[in-house]
Amino acid sequence: MNLVETILPGVWVIESTAFQDNRGAFSRLFCSRELQAIVGPRTIAQINHSMTHSIGAVRGLHFQNPPHAEMKIVRCLKGRVFDVAVDLRQGSPTFLKWTAVELTSENRFAFVIPEGCAHGFQVLEEDSELLYLHTAFYTPDAEDAVRFDDPRIGVNWPLAPTDLSARDLSHPHLKEDFKGIVL
Repeated sequence: MNLVETILPGVWVIESTAFQDNRGAFSRLFCSRELQAIVGPRTIAQINHSMTHSIGAVRGLHFQNPPHAEMKIVRCLKGRVFDVAVDLRQGSPTFLKWTAVELTSENRFAFVIPEGCAHGFQVLEEDSELLYLHTAFYTPDAEDAVRFDDPRIGVNWPLAPTDLSARDLSHPHLKEDFKGIVL
């Protein structure tokens, strides 16, 4: 595994190598020893899977508030997605900035989104599937989100966003006085 830090502190891309032979391929998806520098003392509390049918569909930008804030490690098992992290951490030098990586089943990258960052993605290939490793349990009362087209963030989605859930369309834009998430 090769660890590449992005422009947002604490947001990483994990590059995994596949070992291939005539039978197929083998990849390590998670190794607590190799990821110790990133994951630290956290443990994986929950693993989720999503499948999204439509090209252009957007999910997000989601996060959980403290004390249930979570780190997510996201991998594409099938298809191709544009995966986004937005820094919402109060006092961060990259507050309200975003970064993205294309996750595919072929490149075997994983995206690490730490506590205090929102996460979303856009589907670039139909029937794309993501695997999420979470360091905290889903807690409905802690769930929060920022609207996918918030002008203060300005995510540059590669395609015109389509197929958003009613819930994601109802998320508000950030208020002008939003100072960030205190971790």
